[in-house]
Amino acid sequence: MSQAALADVFAALGDPNRQRLLELLAAGGRASATTLAAPIAVTRQAVDKHLRVLERAGLVSSARAGRQVMYAVRGEEFERSAAWLRDVAASWDRRLAAIKAAAEAPDPTTDVE
Repeated sequence: MSQAALADVFAALGDPNRQRLLELLAAGGRASATTLAAPIAVTRQAVDKHLRVLERAGLVSSARAGRQVMYAVRGEEFERSAAWLRDVAASWDRRLAAIKAAAEAPDPTTDVE
């Protein structure tokens, strides 16, 4: 995953309204911006802008259904982001284990009698 794509994902996830939109889409499947605006205290136009940010980040997809645009969560980008986070966590775990091993190793410069 490129650094730019990763930055887009985390920037998109950084807004509470976009987080709520993702929760609503994950719970209900596909929905229009109008439907999604009802339980959120923002305008339909604001929801539309938030959905475009999520779509640019690859977190949702859109498809026209008659006169409405329906949105749905795209799990692939979440999985790629989660994999990146797991890799970072594993790297830190290895570093911390090395520090712990070094700290707990006997000091060869001291004499043990």
